[in-house]
Amino acid sequence: MTSGRPYLVRALYEWIVDNDCTPHLLVNVEHPGVQVPDGFASDGQIVLNVAPSAVRHLQMDNRAISFEGRFGGVPHSLHVPSAAVMAIYARENGQGMVFEIEPTPPDDTPPADDSPADNSASSRPASSGRPSLKVVK
Repeated sequence: MTSGRPYLVRALYEWIVDNDCTPHLLVNVEHPGVQVPDGFASDGQIVLNVAPSAVRHLQMDNRAISFEGRFGGVPHSLHVPSAAVMAIYARENGQGMVFEIEPTPPDDTPPADDSPADNSASSRPASSGRPSLKVVK
């Protein structure tokens, strides 16, 4: 089964915008394929304002989120794989969703959990563990 993360991010983005709030993405900049401007990340993370008024050419598909944004007045093209999105929330009230980090296992390393229930899930390339939801207050 494909990851539900991109679907949830798109739905929450629409919900946040429909409620006249500002959608922000929390992104793991150390995830492979993340392209964000240098010098704006802190502790391996960056918060991106993805409001329609703040970005241009926003594209959200099942693989990645891409858009053009300005940092320090300089335009940049950004690319964020869906697995690198750690959270999406409204700036005004913090409502949204936090996602579990999807680890990228090193080559030739077997999964840590070898239980029969998780064995079938760990053999799928799109997911390396069981998904979970967390309450954001």
